[in-house]
Amino acid sequence: MMLKKTFLKFYLFILPFSACQKNESSVPPRDVQVQTIEDNEALVTYLQTHFYNYHDFENDPDNHKIEISLDSLTEKNSDKIALWDQVVTKFVDTEDSDQNIVEHKLYYLIIKKGLGMMPSSVDSTFVSYKGSLLNGDVFDDRDYPIWFDLVNVVRGFRESLPEFNEGNFTINEDGTFDFDNYGKGLIFMPSALGYYSSANSNIPAYSPLIFSVNLHRVNHSDHDRDGVLSIKEDINGDGNPLNDDTDGDGLPNMNDFDDDGDGIPTFNELDKDKDGIPDDTDNNGTPDYLDAEVS
Repeated sequence: MMLKKTFLKFYLFILPFSACQKNESSVPPRDVQVQTIEDNEALVTYLQTHFYNYHDFENDPDNHKIEISLDSLTEKNSDKIALWDQVVTKFVDTEDSDQNIVEHKLYYLIIKKGLGMMPSSVDSTFVSYKGSLLNGDVFDDRDYPIWFDLVNVVRGFRESLPEFNEGNFTINEDGTFDFDNYGKGLIFMPSALGYYSSANSNIPAYSPLIFSVNLHRVNHSDHDRDGVLSIKEDINGDGNPLNDDTDGDGLPNMNDFDDDGDGIPTFNELDKDKDGIPDDTDNNGTPDYLDAEVS
Protein backbone atom coordinates (compact mmCIF):
# COMPACT_ATOMS: atom_id res chain seq x y z
CA MET A 1 0.00 0.00 0.00
CA MET A 2 1.37 3.42 -0.90
CA LEU A 3 0.23 6.14 1.46
CA LYS A 4 0.32 9.89 1.01
CA LYS A 5 -0.22 12.91 3.21
CA THR A 6 0.59 16.59 2.95
CA PHE A 7 2.83 16.72 5.99
CA LEU A 8 5.02 14.42 8.06
CA LYS A 9 4.98 14.54 11.84
CA PHE A 10 5.85 11.66 14.16
CA TYR A 11 4.04 12.06 17.46
CA LEU A 12 1.77 9.89 19.55
CA PHE A 13 -1.79 10.04 18.27
CA ILE A 14 -4.41 7.57 19.40
CA LEU A 15 -7.97 7.85 18.23
CA PRO A 16 -10.29 7.59 21.25
CA PHE A 17 -12.65 5.07 19.66
CA SER A 18 -10.11 2.92 17.82
CA ALA A 19 -10.85 -0.78 17.99
CA CYS A 20 -7.28 -1.58 19.02
CA GLN A 21 -7.80 0.18 22.33
CA LYS A 22 -9.35 -1.15 25.48
CA ASN A 23 -13.11 -0.96 25.87
CA GLU A 24 -14.60 -0.17 29.27
CA SER A 25 -18.13 -1.51 28.65
CA SER A 26 -18.36 -5.10 29.84
CA VAL A 27 -20.55 -7.98 30.98
CA PRO A 28 -19.80 -10.35 33.91
CA PRO A 29 -16.64 -12.26 32.92
CA ARG A 30 -16.50 -15.98 32.25
CA ASP A 31 -13.86 -18.29 33.67
CA VAL A 32 -10.74 -17.34 31.72
CA GLN A 33 -9.32 -20.87 31.80
CA VAL A 34 -12.42 -22.27 30.07
CA GLN A 35 -12.77 -19.37 27.65
CA THR A 36 -9.13 -19.66 26.60
CA ILE A 37 -9.65 -23.28 25.55
CA GLU A 38 -12.79 -22.39 23.58
CA ASP A 39 -11.10 -19.46 21.86
CA ASN A 40 -8.10 -21.52 20.86
CA GLU A 41 -10.32 -24.23 19.39
CA ALA A 42 -12.12 -21.58 17.33
CA LEU A 43 -8.86 -20.05 16.15
CA VAL A 44 -7.35 -23.40 15.20
CA THR A 45 -10.47 -24.31 13.24
CA TYR A 46 -10.33 -21.00 11.38
CA LEU A 47 -6.63 -21.33 10.60
CA GLN A 48 -7.08 -24.87 9.32
CA THR A 49 -9.95 -23.91 7.02
CA HIS A 50 -8.77 -20.59 5.57
CA PHE A 51 -5.93 -19.26 3.45
CA TYR A 52 -4.63 -15.87 2.36
CA ASN A 53 -3.71 -14.62 -1.10
CA TYR A 54 -0.05 -15.63 -0.80
CA HIS A 55 0.27 -16.21 -4.56
CA ASP A 56 -0.32 -12.48 -5.17
CA PHE A 57 2.65 -11.66 -2.96
CA GLU A 58 4.84 -14.37 -4.50
CA ASN A 59 4.08 -13.18 -8.03
CA ASP A 60 4.85 -9.53 -7.26
CA PRO A 61 7.15 -9.50 -4.20
CA ASP A 62 8.11 -5.81 -4.42
CA ASN A 63 4.57 -4.46 -4.67
CA HIS A 64 3.40 -3.09 -1.32
CA LYS A 65 0.06 -2.04 -2.81
CA ILE A 66 -1.19 -5.63 -2.54
CA GLU A 67 -3.82 -6.02 0.16
CA ILE A 68 -4.15 -9.13 2.29
CA SER A 69 -7.34 -11.08 1.64
CA LEU A 70 -8.64 -14.16 3.44
CA ASP A 71 -10.86 -16.89 2.03
CA SER A 72 -12.23 -20.31 2.96
CA LEU A 73 -10.65 -23.52 1.76
CA THR A 74 -13.28 -25.14 -0.43
CA GLU A 75 -13.26 -27.83 -3.07
CA LYS A 76 -12.34 -25.38 -5.83
CA ASN A 77 -9.25 -24.11 -3.96
CA SER A 78 -8.35 -27.22 -1.98
CA ASP A 79 -4.79 -26.95 -3.30
CA LYS A 80 -4.15 -23.77 -1.32
CA ILE A 81 -1.94 -23.77 1.78
CA ALA A 82 -3.93 -23.34 4.98
CA LEU A 83 -3.02 -20.53 7.36
CA TRP A 84 -2.43 -23.22 9.99
CA ASP A 85 0.64 -24.34 8.06
CA GLN A 86 2.06 -20.81 7.89
CA VAL A 87 1.40 -19.08 11.21
CA VAL A 88 3.80 -18.80 14.13
CA THR A 89 2.53 -19.47 17.66
CA LYS A 90 3.48 -17.15 20.52
CA PHE A 91 2.63 -18.02 24.12
CA VAL A 92 1.45 -15.14 26.29
CA ASP A 93 0.82 -15.43 30.03
CA THR A 94 -1.79 -13.47 31.94
CA GLU A 95 -3.20 -13.73 35.46
CA ASP A 96 -6.80 -14.65 36.24
CA SER A 97 -8.84 -13.14 39.09
CA ASP A 98 -7.17 -15.53 41.56
CA GLN A 99 -3.70 -14.56 40.31
CA ASN A 100 -3.21 -17.92 38.61
CA ILE A 101 -1.10 -17.84 35.45
CA VAL A 102 -3.08 -18.57 32.29
CA GLU A 103 -1.24 -19.33 29.06
CA HIS A 104 -2.76 -18.05 25.81
CA LYS A 105 -1.82 -18.93 22.24
CA LEU A 106 -1.40 -15.95 19.95
CA TYR A 107 -0.89 -16.66 16.24
CA TYR A 108 0.76 -14.36 13.76
CA LEU A 109 1.95 -14.50 10.18
CA ILE A 110 4.63 -12.22 8.75
CA ILE A 111 3.90 -11.70 5.07
CA LYS A 112 6.45 -8.93 4.59
CA LYS A 113 9.05 -8.46 7.30
CA GLY A 114 9.95 -4.83 6.69
CA LEU A 115 13.42 -3.31 6.47
CA GLY A 116 13.77 -1.01 9.47
CA MET A 117 13.63 -1.06 13.24
CA MET A 118 11.46 -3.39 15.27
CA PRO A 119 9.39 -1.85 18.07
CA SER A 120 9.42 -3.04 21.64
CA SER A 121 6.16 -3.75 23.44
CA VAL A 122 6.18 -0.22 24.92
CA ASP A 123 7.09 1.83 21.86
CA SER A 124 4.95 4.00 19.59
CA THR A 125 4.03 2.58 16.20
CA PHE A 126 2.56 4.16 13.09
CA VAL A 127 0.21 1.53 11.70
CA SER A 128 -2.65 0.95 9.31
CA TYR A 129 -4.82 -2.06 9.91
CA LYS A 130 -8.11 -3.89 9.49
CA GLY A 131 -9.80 -5.74 12.32
CA SER A 132 -12.36 -8.48 11.77
CA LEU A 133 -14.19 -11.28 13.55
CA LEU A 134 -13.83 -14.95 12.65
CA ASN A 135 -17.09 -14.73 10.68
CA GLY A 136 -15.50 -12.10 8.41
CA ASP A 137 -17.32 -9.06 9.81
CA VAL A 138 -15.01 -6.02 9.78
CA PHE A 139 -15.20 -3.91 12.94
CA ASP A 140 -12.48 -1.39 12.16
CA ASP A 141 -10.54 -0.43 9.03
CA ARG A 142 -7.80 2.23 8.98
CA ASP A 143 -6.43 2.78 5.50
CA TYR A 144 -4.40 5.77 6.62
CA PRO A 145 -1.95 4.96 9.42
CA ILE A 146 -2.22 6.36 12.94
CA TRP A 147 0.12 6.34 15.93
CA PHE A 148 -0.44 3.81 18.69
CA ASP A 149 1.42 3.73 21.98
CA LEU A 150 1.60 -0.05 22.40
CA VAL A 151 1.16 0.34 26.16
CA ASN A 152 -2.41 1.51 25.53
CA VAL A 153 -3.62 -1.13 23.07
CA VAL A 154 -5.00 -4.62 23.61
CA ARG A 155 -2.45 -7.19 24.72
CA GLY A 156 -2.53 -9.23 21.52
CA PHE A 157 -1.65 -6.17 19.46
CA ARG A 158 1.11 -5.20 21.89
CA GLU A 159 2.64 -8.68 21.82
CA SER A 160 2.50 -9.03 18.03
CA LEU A 161 3.76 -5.73 16.60
CA PRO A 162 7.33 -6.29 17.93
CA GLU A 163 7.59 -9.24 15.53
CA PHE A 164 7.48 -6.85 12.54
CA ASN A 165 9.88 -4.24 11.17
CA GLU A 166 9.07 -0.74 10.06
CA GLY A 167 9.54 0.42 6.49
CA ASN A 168 11.00 3.55 4.93
CA PHE A 169 9.53 6.70 3.46
CA THR A 170 10.33 9.39 0.94
CA ILE A 171 9.20 13.00 0.98
CA ASN A 172 8.10 14.30 -2.38
CA GLU A 173 8.66 17.80 -3.80
CA ASP A 174 5.02 18.69 -3.23
CA GLY A 175 5.29 17.88 0.49
CA THR A 176 3.52 14.53 0.30
CA PHE A 177 5.30 11.37 1.35
CA ASP A 178 5.28 7.72 0.37
CA PHE A 179 5.77 4.62 2.54
CA ASP A 180 7.37 1.45 1.24
CA ASN A 181 9.10 -1.75 2.38
CA TYR A 182 7.13 -1.94 5.62
CA GLY A 183 6.15 -4.93 7.71
CA LYS A 184 2.85 -6.52 6.75
CA GLY A 185 1.02 -9.48 8.19
CA LEU A 186 -1.80 -11.06 10.15
CA ILE A 187 -2.54 -11.44 13.86
CA PHE A 188 -4.99 -13.96 15.30
CA MET A 189 -5.73 -13.44 18.99
CA PRO A 190 -7.97 -15.06 21.61
CA SER A 191 -10.49 -12.84 23.34
CA ALA A 192 -8.43 -12.64 26.55
CA LEU A 193 -5.72 -10.82 24.56
CA GLY A 194 -8.37 -8.62 22.93
CA TYR A 195 -11.46 -7.30 24.69
CA TYR A 196 -12.57 -10.46 26.53
CA SER A 197 -15.89 -9.61 28.25
CA SER A 198 -15.99 -6.09 26.84
CA ALA A 199 -18.41 -5.55 23.99
CA ASN A 200 -19.72 -2.87 21.67
CA SER A 201 -21.98 -2.80 18.64
CA ASN A 202 -19.24 -4.16 16.39
CA ILE A 203 -17.38 -6.59 18.68
CA PRO A 204 -19.38 -9.12 20.73
CA ALA A 205 -17.99 -10.17 24.10
CA TYR A 206 -15.55 -13.10 24.06
CA SER A 207 -14.63 -12.63 20.41
CA PRO A 208 -11.33 -13.94 19.02
CA LEU A 209 -10.00 -11.30 16.63
CA ILE A 210 -8.10 -11.07 13.37
CA PHE A 211 -5.96 -8.06 12.49
CA SER A 212 -4.34 -7.37 9.15
CA VAL A 213 -1.53 -4.90 9.94
CA ASN A 214 1.02 -2.68 8.21
CA LEU A 215 3.83 -1.31 10.38
CA HIS A 216 5.11 1.90 8.80
CA ARG A 217 7.20 3.68 11.43
CA VAL A 218 8.53 3.17 14.96
CA ASN A 219 9.39 5.68 17.69
CA HIS A 220 11.29 4.28 20.67
CA SER A 221 9.53 5.69 23.73
CA ASP A 222 10.75 7.27 26.94
CA HIS A 223 7.41 7.68 28.71
CA ASP A 224 8.69 9.56 31.77
CA ARG A 225 11.36 11.46 29.83
CA ASP A 226 14.05 10.53 32.33
CA GLY A 227 16.69 9.70 29.71
CA VAL A 228 16.12 5.94 29.86
CA LEU A 229 14.11 4.36 27.05
CA SER A 230 11.01 2.66 28.41
CA ILE A 231 12.09 -0.78 27.21
CA LYS A 232 15.43 -0.28 29.02
CA GLU A 233 13.47 0.09 32.28
CA ASP A 234 12.71 -3.62 32.14
CA ILE A 235 14.88 -4.35 35.18
CA ASN A 236 13.92 -7.99 35.63
CA GLY A 237 14.47 -8.72 31.95
CA ASP A 238 11.12 -10.39 31.29
CA GLY A 239 10.31 -8.15 28.34
CA ASN A 240 7.59 -6.26 30.21
CA PRO A 241 8.67 -2.93 31.78
CA LEU A 242 5.16 -2.46 33.18
CA ASN A 243 5.93 -4.77 36.12
CA ASP A 244 9.23 -3.17 37.19
CA ASP A 245 8.89 -0.81 40.18
CA THR A 246 12.24 -0.36 41.93
CA ASP A 247 11.03 1.91 44.74
CA GLY A 248 7.68 0.16 45.23
CA ASP A 249 5.65 3.34 44.90
CA GLY A 250 3.07 1.81 42.56
CA LEU A 251 4.51 3.44 39.44
CA PRO A 252 6.52 1.29 37.03
CA ASN A 253 9.97 2.71 36.43
CA MET A 254 9.03 3.61 32.87
CA ASN A 255 6.47 6.08 34.28
CA ASP A 256 8.46 7.18 37.35
CA PHE A 257 10.78 10.18 37.10
CA ASP A 258 12.54 9.05 40.33
CA ASP A 259 13.08 5.31 39.92
CA ASP A 260 14.78 4.59 43.24
CA GLY A 261 12.68 7.01 45.33
CA ASP A 262 15.64 8.88 46.81
CA GLY A 263 14.26 12.30 45.94
CA ILE A 264 16.65 12.88 43.05
CA PRO A 265 15.14 12.61 39.56
CA THR A 266 16.50 9.76 37.49
CA PHE A 267 17.61 12.21 34.81
CA ASN A 268 19.98 13.91 37.29
CA GLU A 269 21.48 10.62 38.54
CA LEU A 270 21.75 8.73 35.31
CA ASP A 271 25.01 9.94 33.80
CA LYS A 272 26.54 12.86 35.65
CA ASP A 273 29.96 12.45 34.03
CA LYS A 274 28.37 12.38 30.54
CA ASP A 275 30.32 9.34 29.36
CA GLY A 276 27.24 7.60 28.02
CA ILE A 277 27.28 4.95 30.75
CA PRO A 278 24.94 4.98 33.78
CA ASP A 279 26.90 6.00 36.88
CA ASP A 280 27.60 3.48 39.64
CA THR A 281 29.36 5.57 42.29
CA ASP A 282 29.83 2.80 44.87
CA ASN A 283 30.64 0.12 42.28
CA ASN A 284 28.08 -2.29 43.68
CA GLY A 285 26.66 -3.24 40.29
CA THR A 286 23.51 -1.16 40.71
CA PRO A 287 23.37 2.14 38.77
CA ASP A 288 22.95 5.21 40.93
CA TYR A 289 19.54 5.97 39.49
CA LEU A 290 18.29 2.60 40.80
CA ASP A 291 20.21 2.73 44.09
CA ALA A 292 18.45 4.58 46.90
CA GLU A 293 21.63 4.43 48.99
CA VAL A 294 23.37 6.76 46.55
CA SER A 295 22.12 10.32 46.20
